[in-house]
Amino acid sequence: VNTRKHPLGIPPPSEKDWPKDEENFFLLDPDRERDALPQPFRMINKLVMQVFESAMEIIERREMLREAQKLKVQPQKCFPTAEFQVTERANCLAVSGKYVFVGLSEGLAAFSTCDFKDVCAWDAAKTEICAVHALDLGNECHVLLAVDEMGLVWLFCFHKESFLLIKILNEVEDISQRSTCVEEVLSRGGDYAGILLQGNTKAWLEIYQLPKDSWLTEMEKNSGAAEGPACSEGAKQVKTHHCSTQHSSQVGTFLLQEFPVSAVQADVELDLPVLLLTVRPPKPITGTSFKGPLDALKEVDDDSMLGLGYNHLIKDSQWELQEAIFRSTYREYLEAEGVTREEIPRHATFHFLLPSRVLMGPEMDVQPDIPVGIGVHWDGNHNFCLYLLNHSLKGKAESDLIPDVVWPCAAPIACSAVSSCSRYLALAGEDATITIWDKHLGYPLSVTAILEERFIRSIHFL
Repeated sequence: VNTRKHPLGIPPPSEKDWPKDEENFFLLDPDRERDALPQPFRMINKLVMQVFESAMEIIERREMLREAQKLKVQPQKCFPTAEFQVTERANCLAVSGKYVFVGLSEGLAAFSTCDFKDVCAWDAAKTEICAVHALDLGNECHVLLAVDEMGLVWLFCFHKESFLLIKILNEVEDISQRSTCVEEVLSRGGDYAGILLQGNTKAWLEIYQLPKDSWLTEMEKNSGAAEGPACSEGAKQVKTHHCSTQHSSQVGTFLLQEFPVSAVQADVELDLPVLLLTVRPPKPITGTSFKGPLDALKEVDDDSMLGLGYNHLIKDSQWELQEAIFRSTYREYLEAEGVTREEIPRHATFHFLLPSRVLMGPEMDVQPDIPVGIGVHWDGNHNFCLYLLNHSLKGKAESDLIPDVVWPCAAPIACSAVSSCSRYLALAGEDATITIWDKHLGYPLSVTAILEERFIRSIHFL
């Protein structure tokens, strides 16, 4: 007899009972299915996936940039409304009143902004104009400063659609003594003009007074005198037109274009500009032979200002000793940097300044819109020098002009700017500090330090 000790049950499953066809479906990684491909296909698949991933990153980045660009304020696009046709290469241009003056590879050209057509041209010297500055003097008269490829400064007066050459400011007979113009500035109103000149070994600044009142008077006289002959010549052209239509159309056009220009250039003689100041760069400070402070103060004129550092008590032997100690202490740094001997600066920045308490005395009779002085600072120099424009060059041709006011700075001045009202002056030093001066009161308003290792190249008032 077979008897069961335990009830009948279902035995537990084992690994042997698992189905073999579903093993790969449950246990294998889906990405490992590609490993079954041959080697070339696996490499191709990997490269294709990398290309798709890189493309998606680029698309996402561009979408983010496009969304950020939409949030910004879009600038207004400006398209040209007119075009001036020039026959030569245009190098520079200046706008004055209703005229645009263009410096060409050969001469000057003037265009009218009213009808966008050329008015007249000047190419008598066959020289290339590299820079031009223009200013409206009123009564259809404009003054121009043009610099050619040789560095010569041409002073023109433009009146009644014609150029009149007044003078070449830096022209000399000896070519070896010729100087080149580095910078030219016209004062607001056209009363003064300044040019920075460089020679072979030196540089200097020349300030000219422009007799604009006499120019305007002479131009008015000449324009009134030229109206009569122009009218009679016009009547003669009409008579010629009735006689011969084909011939008169060509001759009439020639006379209408050439007669006013030749008449103005031949009959007008304008006064020449007057040289007021010749400012030279400061000389390097050297030792003196003063025995005491009293001797140094005796050398200071009553009408001069302290601040240049020439009147001191340091002797030549002390300068030499200090120089030797400095070079022996920092020899390795000087050899690495290649420090050279101090030289006289060859470039300066200058501004025409309106009247203020610093630049005018109690008895000076000045006008508020006419400059009374200039502010000059030379490259690598700590001093900002102010000069009055009422100096005379008689007996001072060979001597250096002494500034009327000196504003010393803690670091060499890198650049400067003057506000439109000429009251505020901004000085940027090589130590990345900007100082705003109130020129009317004569004291600084603020001092701002920029981040270290920053060199300020230009500064402007807005």
